[in-house]
Amino acid sequence: MALLETQNVCWQVGGKAIVDEVSFVINKGQFVGLIGPNGAGKSSLMRCLYRVNAPTSGKVLFDQQDVWRLSANQNAKNMSVILQEHSDHLGLTVRDVVSQGLTPHKTLFQWDDEQDVALMQTVMGQVDITPLQNKPFQLLSGGEKQRVMLARALVQNTELLIMDEPTNHLDVHYQTDMMMKVKTLQKTILASFHDLNLAAAFCDYLLVLDKGRLVATGTPSDVLTKALINDVFRTKAIVDKHPINGHPRITYQYHD
Repeated sequence: MALLETQNVCWQVGGKAIVDEVSFVINKGQFVGLIGPNGAGKSSLMRCLYRVNAPTSGKVLFDQQDVWRLSANQNAKNMSVILQEHSDHLGLTVRDVVSQGLTPHKTLFQWDDEQDVALMQTVMGQVDITPLQNKPFQLLSGGEKQRVMLARALVQNTELLIMDEPTNHLDVHYQTDMMMKVKTLQKTILASFHDLNLAAAFCDYLLVLDKGRLVATGTPSDVLTKALINDVFRTKAIVDKHPINGHPRITYQYHD
């Protein structure tokens, strides 16, 4: 059953199409990866989905409802977002930032109750930030901040999680650890990736964007071919099967 759908979404700046007639459907429970070269329009498309860039034309539907006709609070109950970069949240501790995930579910002057506190403690433990909870957010490393934002999204408890370069700033251990945690969530996921091997390892389905247009869709095995990587990413590569898990493995040719 479709949870998120775009219908011929366009977003233009100065008459130039940054996102150009993009249509796709993401079904409930899918882990979908959005890939493409720098400047393909991935982040711009995502901003159309979570109500930052109003589409010039076309529709974005969540559970068959136009997200641009819903209230900001209702959309915050439907989808949570993890971005590449974050504000410093000056003066806020890690726990303060994580608690922001509760905001869509609270009235204006409603305090956190014991259940809320227990949820935050559980989630912070899941992403290994419990020892950081009283530390100022602005003093964290980039990787630590990314894990805090994942915790905030999990506390927000939405059906759809959108992640723009979720492994940005993370070392190899935390890249795989974060993706394994996300993979086990009972959620629908849309995540953009630069790392094609991570996308191949964790995604059920891929959307390939190039120059604002959707040029390929399908499973990682269907999409990540030598020809597509050459055409879209302008890079020579060898594509074979991962020796342990069987998903596509991309090896780049750095020399002719």
